[in-house]
Amino acid sequence: ENADQQKNVFLLQKQWTLYSVTPLYRFSDAHLKDYARLLSAFVAAEKQKGLAVEIGVELDIKVAVSVLPDLKGSEEDAAAILVQLSSRSAASSKHKGEKVIWSGWFCCVSGEDLSKNVPEDFTCLPLFLANGAESYTSIVGSWFQKTFDCCFRRLAISPLILSWMAAMWTACKVDKTAAAMELVFSIPCLPQPLDISYSIHPEDAKALWDTVQKTPGEVTQEEVNVFMDCLYSHFHRHFKIHLSATKLVKVSTAIASAHCDGIIKFLQSQYLTGVLMLLTELAISQIQ
Repeated sequence: ENADQQKNVFLLQKQWTLYSVTPLYRFSDAHLKDYARLLSAFVAAEKQKGLAVEIGVELDIKVAVSVLPDLKGSEEDAAAILVQLSSRSAASSKHKGEKVIWSGWFCCVSGEDLSKNVPEDFTCLPLFLANGAESYTSIVGSWFQKTFDCCFRRLAISPLILSWMAAMWTACKVDKTAAAMELVFSIPCLPQPLDISYSIHPEDAKALWDTVQKTPGEVTQEEVNVFMDCLYSHFHRHFKIHLSATKLVKVSTAIASAHCDGIIKFLQSQYLTGVLMLLTELAISQIQ
């Protein structure tokens, strides 16, 4: 398990843009090398504005498609798939290796509800995360959509879900010194954008959650509401500002940070699967 966590360390500390993906038709992880070869040619052709590119010829951008280990919630989940684009400059030798310029990965963590309702020819990988230039995300997404008859959509995170994340991640134990929990609120109806940043010491946030939570290991909407209302009341007492009239747009904790635009950053490998389970549920709800 530790070895698998080490292999997934590169997923941490990066900004990932979230997408939901409909089931892939006739996708097979037995043909990943073939997919990499075909996608390589497609990326090269797109970058050369439609000029034909011969498959198998040495290209400036190399594509690798592989399986990501240990990113499952159950045995029924399809294996997570990693797609990486690497750049090889003309001046560099093969021995110096390539530089990864874009990464994207499909996963399904505890997505049985979606998997059991689709025909056998379809593979359910409803959550896609991308790091790198949007132009490459568009190219790779276009190839997958054409090849596997699927559809990509940006996955936003509502203020309600952000408040759940704040509560759940506050309850998680972290080995090393935890960072402060930060909530960012946007004030609506102003000529110029204005955000309010609210930082809470992690021990204070945890102490508050412990007084709110009734059943350890479970989180309810009522508990999340009480937790957020207490934070709002404390802020109002000091600054006379009603945060309930604003919009929660970002949550940062020691576990992860998430923005309403569908941007996530994972900070703790031991909670990676748990965060992905929630994001998979969000992606499935958008598909359905």
